[in-house]
Amino acid sequence: MRRRLIAFAWALTMAAASGYAQLMPADPDWREQEAPAPPDFKMDALIRLDMPRSELRYGVDPATVTLASDGIVRYVVVAVGTSGAVNAMYEGIRCDTAQVKVYARSSGSGWNAASGSTWRPLHEGQRHSLQIARTGACAGHSPNRSATQIVRDLRAPADTRYYIN
Repeated sequence: MRRRLIAFAWALTMAAASGYAQLMPADPDWREQEAPAPPDFKMDALIRLDMPRSELRYGVDPATVTLASDGIVRYVVVAVGTSGAVNAMYEGIRCDTAQVKVYARSSGSGWNAASGSTWRPLHEGQRHSLQIARTGACAGHSPNRSATQIVRDLRAPADTRYYIN
C-alpha cells in the first residue's frame, strides 16, 4: 500500500512538472461543435500579447473571444509585421488537451478557411497560441470561467494572471 501511495505521489509530481501531462485521458465522447464563421475584428481594440524575441506584434480582439459549450475558447489573433503587414487568425484552444486549431486566416482581404486544419499540441505550435492559453484562455487544464474573465485576464498585469506551463 505504501509503495502504491509513493508511486501515485510521484506520478502527480511528474504530471505537474510536465505542465501539460494529463492524469486522465481526454473524454472519449467529446465532440467539437461546428465553429461559427470567423468574426470581424477591430485593430484599434487589440489586447497586446507580450511576445519577447518576436519581430511580430500580436494582439487579441476582445470582442471575438468566446467560450463554447464544448469547452473551446475561440478568438481572433492579429499579427502585425515590422513593415505594417497585418495577418489575422481565427483559432480555438482546447485547454483540457492543451491543443490549438486554426479555423481561418486573413491578410486583409477577407477570411480564408484553413483547409485540413487539425488539433495540434500548444507546445509545438505557434508561440502566440501558447501565450493566449497561459495568460487568459485556460485556468490549468480547464477553460477559464467565461469569455469576460478570459478578456479580463488577458488585460491583467502579468504577475496577477493564472498560468499553465
